[in-house]
Amino acid sequence: MATPAPKIKFRELQIEMAHGAGGKASRRLVEGLFAPLLFNGAEGPLGDAAHLQINGTRIAITTDSFVVKPLQFPGGSIGELAIHGTVNDLAVSGARAEAIVATFVLEAGLPTEVLEAEVRAMASSAKQAGVRIAGGDTKVVEHGKADRMYITTTGIGRLIPGAAISPSAVKPGDRIILSGPIGDHGITILLARGELDLEAEIRSDTRSVLPLVERLVDTAGGAVHWMRDPTRGGTATALNELARDCGLGMVLSEERIPVRDAVRGACELLGLDPLHIANEGQFLAVVASECAETALETLRRVPGGAEAEIIGEVREQPAAAVLVTTPYGGNRLVDMLVGDPLPRIC
Repeated sequence: MATPAPKIKFRELQIEMAHGAGGKASRRLVEGLFAPLLFNGAEGPLGDAAHLQINGTRIAITTDSFVVKPLQFPGGSIGELAIHGTVNDLAVSGARAEAIVATFVLEAGLPTEVLEAEVRAMASSAKQAGVRIAGGDTKVVEHGKADRMYITTTGIGRLIPGAAISPSAVKPGDRIILSGPIGDHGITILLARGELDLEAEIRSDTRSVLPLVERLVDTAGGAVHWMRDPTRGGTATALNELARDCGLGMVLSEERIPVRDAVRGACELLGLDPLHIANEGQFLAVVASECAETALETLRRVPGGAEAEIIGEVREQPAAAVLVTTPYGGNRLVDMLVGDPLPRIC
């Protein structure tokens, strides 16, 4: 009997920038086209890293591409992002990065000094994160065909003992912890392009979150039910994906969400919500209520975790949605990112 053809749900006639923004359009593309054809029709949550068992050994694997514009920006560069993004995707899946392979797509005419700076940035970031760059590939395309440089990285990691991360583990009453201020990276990239007459002292938050994750898991173990780094689509999109996957409500306290004044001001001027702005050095964790305060204090004692906060809790209602309560007693539903207000931020 012939195997039924995969059911393709993606019906949009062409790919737009929004399909790469990490929000609703990205989810339609992944779930409607890629998943049916590439993942053997598997259903269920699709995370930033996959856990596989090979000959009795469990590993984690992830891949990511970086097309950020400009290549260098306050606080970081494409080379640093390439390493940190891969290490972080593995970390929040409950794994420590062990090896990375990298692919470079270079545009003819790229100055060698620019390429050397990014290779050095990758080497330095990998050393700091404790991960080995094991190999890679290089392709060169004609001038004007690649906007100077794109980098793709694939990472393999070993599981962190005690980590068991899954949306199915999330329960009502769990607390939502954020490792630090949101929005720094996305607004930094926007300002670095020089397209806005706006000045602000903001730097990208790009870094490895592995030290924070390892300390959290070491302290709370199985009480850590879920983690995610809120990159494209921001905090709101990451929590909406969790809410949809587990069927529960994420209720956030607006006044407890850390946002720097400069980021908040830029968002107000541009009509953006900080909850939708990308981050490259923060992560979200859902932790059992009885361990939440201990977990928070643990994070605050780790270098770089001093500004961690408990920003909300998981409830039965509103089911499969994210609700933000304001300091004035009002409520607002926050959806996934729609469109692509800040393209090519990573």
